[in-house]
Amino acid sequence: MNSAADTPLDVKLMNGTAALLFVGFVVLAVVAGGKWLGRLQVFAIQGITVAGDMSHNSPLTLRANVAPGLSGTFFSVDLARVRAAFEAVPWVRHAVVRREFPNRLRVELQEHVAVAYWGDEPELRLLNSFGEVFEANVGEVEQEELPKLSGPDGESDEVLQMYRTLAPSFAGMELELEQLELSDRGSWRARLDGGAVIELGRGGPDVVVERLQQFLKTLTQVTSRYGRGPGSLESADLRHVNGYAVKLRGVTTLAAADSGKK
Repeated sequence: MNSAADTPLDVKLMNGTAALLFVGFVVLAVVAGGKWLGRLQVFAIQGITVAGDMSHNSPLTLRANVAPGLSGTFFSVDLARVRAAFEAVPWVRHAVVRREFPNRLRVELQEHVAVAYWGDEPELRLLNSFGEVFEANVGEVEQEELPKLSGPDGESDEVLQMYRTLAPSFAGMELELEQLELSDRGSWRARLDGGAVIELGRGGPDVVVERLQQFLKTLTQVTSRYGRGPGSLESADLRHVNGYAVKLRGVTTLAAADSGKK
C-alpha cells in the first residue's frame, strides 16, 4: 500500500507548516547571526589602501578627507558613498572602491589630466582629456602653457575636438592656436599666440577645416606681397562667401588708396 496516500490531510498540512516554520527560523537565525557578526570589532574598517593616479593628492591627504565621513563595517559600509567622497576631492575624476577582507578598503583612483583652460576670468576652470570641465586650483597645473577654450555650457567636448582638429593646420604654418571660442550662435573664433584673431564662421569640423585650409594656402602669398610673413597676421574674417578679409601688422592699405587720389 502507498503509505503517503493514507496520510490524513490535516497531518500533511501540519508537516508542511512545520517545515516552513523551520526554514523561516533558519533564515532569521542566519540574518541575526550575520548582523551580529557584522558588528564585531574585528570587521570595523581599520584602513584604506589608496592606489592609482595621485599626482595632485597624497594618500595621507585623501584618507584624511574621506575617513571622517566613513561609517559601517566591512560588511555594511556603503561603497557608493565612499566612492563619491573620493570623487569629490579636487583632481580626482574616478574612483573604484573594493572591500579587502576582513577590515580594509582598497581604492583605485584616476585623476583628471588637464589639457586646456575653460571659460573666462575670474571663473577660469580646467578641461580634461575627455572634454570634461572640472574644478581645481589652476595654479597646480604642471604644463607651462595650455590653450584657452570657451563656449556654451555642455559644449566643452565639441570645442576640444575642434581645437584638436584645427591646431595641426596652424602648426603647419608655424602658427600656434592659443584660444578657441564657440559663441552662443555657433560661430567659431580663433586667437593665435601672436595675438591674431580669426573669425572662422559656423559649421562642423569638416566645413571649418576646409575654410581654414583655403585661407592658409593663400596666406603666404598675401603676406609676401607686402614683404611680411604669416606671423604678421593681425586679424582675418573667413565668413565671406567668396573670399576673406585680412589685416596685416604694419600694413595699411587705406593709406595707399588715399595717396592715389591726390
